[in-house]
Order: sequence, then C-alpha cells, then structure tokens
Amino acid sequence: MTDVWFQKLRMLTCDHPVPPDQYNDRVKEHLRVTGFYHASQIGVMQNQKALVNALIERWHPDTHTFHLPIGECAISLEDVALILGLPTDGLPVTGMTMSSFSALDAECLHQFGVAPRKSECRGCYIKLTWLRDLKENIQLTDEVSIQRCALEVSTLARDFASIGQYSWGSACLAHLYKALCRASRYNCKEMDGPITLLLGWAWIRLPYLSPLPREPQSFSLANRWYNWERGDRRYRYLNLAHFRKVFDELQEGQFVWVAYAVDRVDPNIIPTEIYMQSVVWTATIGIGDSSVSYRNYLLKSGVWTRPMEKS
Repeated sequence: MTDVWFQKLRMLTCDHPVPPDQYNDRVKEHLRVTGFYHASQIGVMQNQKALVNALIERWHPDTHTFHLPIGECAISLEDVALILGLPTDGLPVTGMTMSSFSALDAECLHQFGVAPRKSECRGCYIKLTWLRDLKENIQLTDEVSIQRCALEVSTLARDFASIGQYSWGSACLAHLYKALCRASRYNCKEMDGPITLLLGWAWIRLPYLSPLPREPQSFSLANRWYNWERGDRRYRYLNLAHFRKVFDELQEGQFVWVAYAVDRVDPNIIPTEIYMQSVVWTATIGIGDSSVSYRNYLLKSGVWTRPMEKS
C-alpha cells in the first residue's frame, strides 16, 4: 500500500509494479492475529495522479487539513479503520529507528535468517522486491516459517504474539500526514505513504469524483475500487486542471460529511473487531470553561470542519 511518486514537469506520478499479494491459508490465520488480514486482502487500486496532486495543493501543514471552499476537512482514524481495515486501538507504534545498513542487516538476520545485499536496499530501507522474493521462497515447514511469511521487517515484529496489540492504523495515519506535509513543499520531488488511503478517502467523501466502483459490498472499503481502471478507463486520463476546477467550484452537499451511515455502507460487511475499536474514534475535550463533544465528528462523520478564514 505504500507507493512511490516521482515528479515530471511538476506532476507527481505513481507506479504500481506488482500484483496484490496472495497468501497461504495458514499464513492468513496468522495475519488475522496480527491485525493485518483485512489490509492484506486489498488488491491493487490504480492511482489517479492528478487527483492526488490536487489534494496536495489543498493540504495545509499548519492545520493538517484540506482547505476547500466548503470548509476544512481531514482524514481520521475512522477512515483508516474502514478503508484499510487496520487496528486503531492499541499501543503506540514506536521504537528504535534503524539508521544504517549494518543495523538493517542484523535485524533481517535475526528475523528471517537471511539479509539483503546493499543493492537490494535504499539507504536504511529494504526494497519491496527483496521482501516479496523472500516470501515466495519461504518453505512453510513450521510455525516460525509461517510467522516470517506473515510479517515484514520491524523491530516490533520480534515478538509475533504482541504485534496485534499495536495501533497500526494510527501509525498509518501519521505516516500519511507526514507524507502530505512533505509533498506540499515547493521543492518536493516525490511522495511516499499510504496513497490507497488518500484516494479511498477522497472517493468516499466526494463520490461524484470517483471512478465506477467494482466491488461496492466488499471490505476493506478500499476494495470498492480494486482494478477500477478496467471498467472506467476514461477516469485515469482526467488531468490536474480538471480536479483544480472541481475543487474551486465545490458546493455544499457535494462533500459527504457522514460517509459511513447505513444508507451508504452496509453495516453487515464491517467486521465486529473493527466496530469494537470505535471507542477511539471519539473524543471529548475542554475548551475554556465548556466541554465540547466531538462524537458526531469522529464517530459518525470522521471529519472536522470550520468556516474558511478570509485573507
């Protein structure tokens, strides 16, 4: 779900070089334990680079919101949980950062028994091709080999049984916020991050801007647009000027604030374990002497809005 974007003629572009992962049934059971099962079932969702660029232009790093004519809006934990199916309630994802190839080499030897060559890394990051090749070549002969196939390298993955205790959805959302802030800089040449989440959020909130959904009753909700380009080839050629104009002319009623109501998403397709985490989609905070409940924002709409300030 992490894509890399390159700038050509001031346009960030994206490449999807590989098909979605397929897992052995025994590995799927371990993925359920870790909380990554639903995310692992998301197929390739073709990018719409012009839409992403238009969203980046509307992003304000100071407020972490998109500034639109109808107000400000943002991606929330509820969006992460329903679009990607990642756990949002748990321990914070934090720990040691591997800043050298030697540290990465040692971690891979510890977790997988093999290590990538320097040519298979980019700084302190492993290329996905090495991880995919490793997954394909692992022989599922015992519990350890199955666990190795189910995870990717992370110091938090050393204790397999504890992986499901972390709020991976929160980490995903923080990663996207950071990526959007970086991409909004004038000299940025590439963007990484969970682009699938960004596109899914935009198409759910602005359904008239979305391609034709192929799987409207599937979960995770990102799979609504699995391989959308096969049924809506015209959409992929819409340009940046088109989306800029659409955002400039956005009217009340075109943006869906209550995106996950029963008339829009069948509650029967949402797994119980996802709904059980909705407690962290709400917040009650004090402002001055009054207490303001954000339940409607976080639980029902997932979006915060306020009038745009005039310059």
